[in-house]
Amino acid sequence: MNPIVIAVAANARHDFSKQTRPSIRLLTGLGVEGDAHCGTSVRHRSHVRRDPTRPNLRQVHLIQSELFAELAARGFAIEPGGMGENITTRGVDLLSLPRGAELCIGAEAVVRLTGLRSPCSQLDGYRPGLMAAVLERAPDGGLIRKAGVMGVVVSGGTVGAGDAIRVTWPAEPFQRLEPV
Repeated sequence: MNPIVIAVAANARHDFSKQTRPSIRLLTGLGVEGDAHCGTSVRHRSHVRRDPTRPNLRQVHLIQSELFAELAARGFAIEPGGMGENITTRGVDLLSLPRGAELCIGAEAVVRLTGLRSPCSQLDGYRPGLMAAVLERAPDGGLIRKAGVMGVVVSGGTVGAGDAIRVTWPAEPFQRLEPV
């Protein structure tokens, strides 16, 4: 199956979930037009409290729809945008990509992956028990965070459901995605 966009979402307020839309516009170096996390410096409230001058490495939040199917099998009904993501994908294992991988989405947009979304307690406010459901232990004991990946907009453009996704890999050696 070719990787595609399943849904797009944005929210001008710092609510947990985002509303799905027919399309969103990605702005180079800023993020999703009209979204609360759009900007060159950090916008996530807890990050702003720590240091509001830090660069915004969380301009775009992406989740693979395969996670929703996994969560549904565990009793969690999750819709696109529900976990606060801007872009819901299918057919690409976002969590296995290295830092610096670029997702070419649709005709123009390019998002460079910066790291993992670190699950927070707001997930439990959305669906009780969801935070634990998106965390696992690897065989080596390391924590696996499955709540999506974060990126920055390298090239802007309009993105909508059905758009193709092409992955461009960074130069080796690859660096694992870490929480940002």
